[in-house]
Amino acid sequence: MKKYFLICFLLFTGFGAFAQKFAYVDTEYILKHLPEYKSALDQMNVLSQQWQEKVDANFTEIDKMYKAYQADQVLLTEDMRKRRENEIIEKEKAAKEFQRKIFGPDGDLFQTRSKLLSPIQDKVTKAIAEIAKVKLLDFIFDKSSEATMMIYASSTYDVSNDVIVRLGFKPGTMLK
Repeated sequence: MKKYFLICFLLFTGFGAFAQKFAYVDTEYILKHLPEYKSALDQMNVLSQQWQEKVDANFTEIDKMYKAYQADQVLLTEDMRKRRENEIIEKEKAAKEFQRKIFGPDGDLFQTRSKLLSPIQDKVTKAIAEIAKVKLLDFIFDKSSEATMMIYASSTYDVSNDVIVRLGFKPGTMLK
């Protein structure tokens, strides 16, 4: 009977040794505890507010130009009206272009955000990877985003090359 328990114990601990170890982090919580992250956010807020004030000033000026045009419209010749309309249209195009340049998907705000936050995020990711190695974790997920993201995975479980071979190609030879 003791042999039976010993075999069962060894069998179950053997299976446990091959189990993958998971963990999670909350990067929002981590970042809120970093002074440099708060400083970067403060810088971003100041810049964003300054840029928004410029955008608002541009559109306020356009609004004034349009109201002045409406007030003077009766007194203007056809040629003068066209010129003033074109000035307003050009000013509005420039204001919208400035707004897109600053707040667009590849705008100055996005680039500044990346420049300020990337080093901090890299530092956090490196710390997470070091902890994963020390604690022998195979996967670490981030629970702070709506879609749970894997932010660390042990290379032991990367089967990308196996998939390439299965598809009939040679790993390491990438297309250009």
